[in-house]
Amino acid sequence: MTTPESATTSRFFPVTHGSPIDTDGPRISLYSTEFAANPHHAYREMRKRYGSLVPVELAPGVPATLVIGYYTALRILNDPDHFPADSRNWQQGVPKDCPVRPMLEWRPAAIRSSGREHARYREATVAGLGVIDLFELHSTVERIAIPLINTFCQNGTADLVGQYALPLSFAVINAILGCPQEIGRRAAAGMAALMEGADAAVEGNKMVADAMFELVCLKRDRPGDDIVSGLLAHPANLDDAEMIHQVLSLYAAGMEPTQNLIVNTLRLMLTDTRFGGGILGGTMSTRDALDEVLFTDPPLSNYCITFPKQPVLIEGVWLPAHQPVVISMTGCNNDPAITTGEYTDNSSHLAWSVGPHACPARSIATLVVQDAIDQLLDALPEMRLAIPVEELEWRPGAFHRALVSLPVVFPESPPLQVF
Repeated sequence: MTTPESATTSRFFPVTHGSPIDTDGPRISLYSTEFAANPHHAYREMRKRYGSLVPVELAPGVPATLVIGYYTALRILNDPDHFPADSRNWQQGVPKDCPVRPMLEWRPAAIRSSGREHARYREATVAGLGVIDLFELHSTVERIAIPLINTFCQNGTADLVGQYALPLSFAVINAILGCPQEIGRRAAAGMAALMEGADAAVEGNKMVADAMFELVCLKRDRPGDDIVSGLLAHPANLDDAEMIHQVLSLYAAGMEPTQNLIVNTLRLMLTDTRFGGGILGGTMSTRDALDEVLFTDPPLSNYCITFPKQPVLIEGVWLPAHQPVVISMTGCNNDPAITTGEYTDNSSHLAWSVGPHACPARSIATLVVQDAIDQLLDALPEMRLAIPVEELEWRPGAFHRALVSLPVVFPESPPLQVF
């Protein structure tokens, strides 16, 4: 019989359920097209078979433990001493060309740090975000949204991913970071490869880091009223490497998840009669839909990754040292132990995470998403889905919940006035 000390190298652990990492049965693929098409069914089947802790693969040959129990997730997220975010020990055994390594590898940033390092990075990040004037941000979203709507409002049809949510998220994150468009384009292309976990993920990681380095250098020379300048001015005195990875983390959080949250909320509003189906006559608001999507289809479905410092026994399962423990925000939010079906004004979901690594930009993200949706629906209130909802295609990937496209139709409308 093995001991906890030898658990990371032995096949079995001295408990009934063994370890999700060393299971001798099949692991569930989080990157397959089948999982992307119907994750809610997959979570229900996982819960029946495994309970709260599930053996999964993040990519071929990359095992992890997926947490789908709400209270188990709270325990882990609020215990950084046993479940730190530092991945350095894990990545020693992971090839550099592993498609998900760039998403999990250690960085000198708050997202992958613990203890004093995390506190230092977190304080600087919060201060940087604090330079954003939320009232001015309303105007920024409007200034970006209206010209985008004008590019398709006379056509009577649009893809709300490629023609609206993606370019809007891109423009907003560049605006609040103080990032010129050309640098932003390179960062966005690299970030897309990173999130997909595709063969190009390693190159995507380099593209984003190079773009962020250029942005940091620019802001050292020409500071402004933006997040990067706020980070540079903080007493933490972050060096270039630390700045690159703080800004990279903010770019990652502000680009893809914002796009997905806009699209997933629009999908709900366009297909659920409580919101009018075709928008007109709906009895519930954009904020109601946003609250519900944060429970049912959050933009990051599986993330908040930690790496236990030593084997930890939870619910009769050994979680081995230095192996990824991934919180399924979607799985946990839909745990029957806490699900009531009531989402309005309910903030108990894990979409923003909890504990020391909870999202510090929650109010900014909420404002951007809600304003982006309201601008669109105010301009085109008779919009409806162009295809049956079951024909919508979801992008595969272990971490996100993202539609390939969201095609809509609406009465042709004249361009909006640009202020």
